[in-house]
Amino acid sequence: MKILLFYCALINVAAFFVMGWDKRCAIQHKQRIPERTLLFLAMIGGSLGSILAMIAFHHKNRKPKFLIGFPVIFVLQVVLLYQLLS
Repeated sequence: MKILLFYCALINVAAFFVMGWDKRCAIQHKQRIPERTLLFLAMIGGSLGSILAMIAFHHKNRKPKFLIGFPVIFVLQVVLLYQLLS
């Protein structure tokens, strides 16, 4: 249980910072992080961090793929986690 919580915390922090880094790269017109990488981080457990980064950095909030995708992934992960723990 502790390992799962540690993993969730770690992947969400990572997803948050990767989204922030991508926003910084966008502002500075540098090489960006691929969208599939951002989505992959959300899918492997970083959806909450991705949502929070999207809000905090105002990043990817006009793209339906992210605006709808991150919350859907988050809900699916919460349901899956609930099923695993009960």
